[in-house]
Amino acid sequence: MEIGGNKAQRYQPKVAFFSKILAANPLPKPFSIRLSNLDLLSGRFPVTYLYFYHRPQVDDFRAVVEALKTSLAQVLNYYYPFAGQIAENPKTSEPEIICDNNGALFIEEHINIPLKSVDFYNLNKTIGGKIVSIQPDFPLQVQVTDYTCGGISIAFNFDHALGDASSFGKFIASWCEISQNKPLTCLPDHTRSLHARTPPRYHPSLDQTFIKCTKEDIQNISMNHISLKRLYHINASSINMLQRLASVNGAKRTRIEAFSAYVWKKMIGTIDQSHKKYKMGWLVDGRERMSRGRNSMSNYIGNVLSLALGEASIQELKEASISDIANMVNEAISKVNNEVHFSDLIDWIECHRPGLMIAKAVLGQEGPTLVVSSGRRFPITEIDFGFGTPLIGTVYTSIEKIGVGYMNQRQSAKGDGSWTVSAILWPELAAALESDPIFQPMSTSHLQL
Repeated sequence: MEIGGNKAQRYQPKVAFFSKILAANPLPKPFSIRLSNLDLLSGRFPVTYLYFYHRPQVDDFRAVVEALKTSLAQVLNYYYPFAGQIAENPKTSEPEIICDNNGALFIEEHINIPLKSVDFYNLNKTIGGKIVSIQPDFPLQVQVTDYTCGGISIAFNFDHALGDASSFGKFIASWCEISQNKPLTCLPDHTRSLHARTPPRYHPSLDQTFIKCTKEDIQNISMNHISLKRLYHINASSINMLQRLASVNGAKRTRIEAFSAYVWKKMIGTIDQSHKKYKMGWLVDGRERMSRGRNSMSNYIGNVLSLALGEASIQELKEASISDIANMVNEAISKVNNEVHFSDLIDWIECHRPGLMIAKAVLGQEGPTLVVSSGRRFPITEIDFGFGTPLIGTVYTSIEKIGVGYMNQRQSAKGDGSWTVSAILWPELAAALESDPIFQPMSTSHLQL
């Protein structure tokens, strides 16, 4: 496969080295952690966070690898479920985390190109099976890749049953703190303490949004022509401009609401016209809402996510301004971003156990849908293992079949208010977005390589 540069170079990874990293001070006896109701809504997808670095200040790849292994063994003392296994309990027919210190998988890879020859825009071409490889038997996998320029990348791959973005961000940040001999700012809470009410009760609208499913249902998702994995840079000036357009008549809209409104309007004409309505979704973290009346959930490790959905006809989107659409976004998110919704969702899952549950849209059953996830709180510049801050950090998925389009926004490593946006799109939407200067295909010039 040829990637990058004026003179094409052939990607030839050398032999990879695999090792298991165990917690340095494991718990005395293995035990199991039952997944919470919201964990059962995760779908068991693999989730990857990917960071690229200049040549480490410690100019010795072997020393970097050994330091990472040592500090990983230490952080697993605190995040012991991440060193376990996920298996189905034969009595409940549901997956659970077996905390047996089976270990995390650590992969060392060397490839024969410099970072400046990596195609940071076309992730289909660059990442899958190369910079990110997946071994399904390990809930946590880490791959460190060395480039000919001395730069490196680190890919962190998690089973979604372990947690959500907040959980994984806490884990990676804690690992960095241990690497730099700093005290931990997060003492992780592994209680999975989100329980249903007695008796369980929920609003009937949840039956329209979520569905019980099997792993086979997830594996057989229709792709709906959603196949392009892309990475974009968005300038701070463009984000601020969209927020000004969305905030009129005294209504202050957030940046993600303004961004969503712009993208929703750009969907016009990119989908089969037999569909009269276009949907957008937003992943909502319920930690702040569920903390009311209980201890803070800021250090809770697990899944606390729901999906807000909005729907509009083609005509509505054509006639609406960015501010009108931003109001629709705000209204849709507000319906989910509250304690009542999350309590209802936990109870809905309780009523449909055992098994996995998922949003119908994610299975591709709700027509053309684009889901937006905000990673504004996810650490980027803080991900320093003692050898420098990253050039870029983003999220990636190795799954090939997905029922919805997807965008993940996070701050760029520049720290100037610009964004890095990872996207999984259908070709027509990618072309529409790239026809405007707001979505800039990620390139080495954005990273100053």
